[in-house]
Amino acid sequence: MKRSDIVRSVQVKFGRLSSADAAAMVDCVSKRLCDAAHAGDRVEIRGFGTFQTRVHAAKATVNPRTGAKMRLPARRSVLFRPSRELIKKMNGGD
Repeated sequence: MKRSDIVRSVQVKFGRLSSADAAAMVDCVSKRLCDAAHAGDRVEIRGFGTFQTRVHAAKATVNPRTGAKMRLPARRSVLFRPSRELIKKMNGGD
């Protein structure tokens, strides 16, 4: 599913919205999710799942191609955990 598909489904669901308004709604929600992830907040969407940031420590590793030792810096990533309802729906248990 692409962003345009989501915008179209929002526009169909709320019949009086223009495509520009529906796109603005989708952009607002995605921006808010990104801002919350950047701030390290946990975002929970009931019936869908949770997004939370995970911190990975810096570590020493080896480049498999050259064999040279290298240092990977600390980084953050986003972890998504689906809700039980989403898992159930994905596995055919309607």
